[in-house]
Parts: sequence; structure tokens; C-alpha cells
Amino acid sequence: MKKSSYLGLIVIVIIFAVIVVPKIYSRLSKNTTVESSRSVKPGFKSLDYIKNNGEPRKVPDFLFLNQDSLYVSNEDYLGKVYVVEFFFTSCPSICPIMNKNMKIINDNFGDKSDFGIASFTIDPEHDTPSVLKSYSEGYVGSSTSWNFLTGPKATVYDLANNGFNIFAKTNPAIADGFEHSGSFALIDKKGFIRSRQDNYGNSIIYYSGIDEENDKEQGVDMLLNDIKLLLNEH
Repeated sequence: MKKSSYLGLIVIVIIFAVIVVPKIYSRLSKNTTVESSRSVKPGFKSLDYIKNNGEPRKVPDFLFLNQDSLYVSNEDYLGKVYVVEFFFTSCPSICPIMNKNMKIINDNFGDKSDFGIASFTIDPEHDTPSVLKSYSEGYVGSSTSWNFLTGPKATVYDLANNGFNIFAKTNPAIADGFEHSGSFALIDKKGFIRSRQDNYGNSIIYYSGIDEENDKEQGVDMLLNDIKLLLNEH
């Protein structure tokens, strides 16, 4: 190899040693190496605002009937921390898991005046207030904090897909006729959608309402912690 090639290699090694090695050492010493998990950063004290075009995303206006045939709107949740889901009562797959986890949340916070749950059915043609009433009694009995809500089909789907960006659609090709996300959304007392960050500094946006086999911390565990943070937030 020519002498000039040796000199070039030496220069590259020196540059690597001067620039790259200190950065690696700094990351290791501060324990900030990136992992593949999407769990929250240790020691966080506040939750992100979900943003749309750079602005914090707020829950849009809504008005639906609950299981007691009473009208419930987004304004009824102002001043409350609440959790949102989209489900349907005849769902044979993920909805029972979602509402098992939602019951855990309700068991922990349902007696607080500044907490609530909003469960919107994506099958309003079947899920009338009386159907929702029977369904709700299997999870919570009588509750003033957990509303099971029904309304015009187009309005429900617009709220899910555009208001919350939580996927829901009809699909006659599958057995139960519906497709939907198993995600939960967390809302603060001022009506803003909130979440925690992953190890990359990105908002996780929504919490899994179903149990993930390989996750050390389930979505319901995150929510139990994060609801407390928002309840104490001023």
C-alpha cells in the first residue's frame, strides 16, 4: 500500500476517535442508548400533547345518547380526565378484552368526580340505549362515570376516524361486519388528547386496549399511571 494511503487511513481513525467515540461514551454514561421498545422514558413527569399541524389536538364537539337514554356531550367531560374507546356490543374478539381492561381503569378511578370513560359504539343500528344498558351492566352496573354512547352512524365514524384518528369501518366481508382499532385515547381536563413518549422521543399517541403478549408494560398499566398524572395536573 502506498504511503499516502496509510496517511489517509490514519486521518480517518483520528477523526473517528475525536468525534464519534466521545458521543458513544456520553450516551453510555447517561444511559441514553436507543432501544427498540416503545415504552416511556424513565422518570417522565408530564405527558405530550398530540399535535395537528403543530397545534395541540382537542377533542371535537360531540353529542350522543348514553345507556340511560341521556344526552352526553364533550362539554360534560370538561374538567375531567377521561378515556375514549370505539367498540360494539356483539364484537366476539377484541372488545371483551378492551372492556375488561377498561373495567380495571374504572375500578381504580370510577369513584372520582373528575374522571370519566366514553365508550362509543360503531354499530349504532344494533346498539340502542337499551342494548348498551344491558351490556354495561355486565361490566360496571350503575355508573355515573362510564358512558356507553350511541348516535348517528356517520357521526360516530367521523368522530372515530377524523376526530380521534382511531380506525373504524364496516366490512361485510368479515364475520362480524366491522373492523376497528383496539386503541384507547387519553384526554385531559381541558379536552386535549395526551400521551407519553417512546424512547425515540415520539408520542405513542394512543394506548393499546388489548393485551400484548410480549410487552412488559401493558396499555392499561400505562393508563393507570398516566391518568394519575393528569388528575394531579394543574
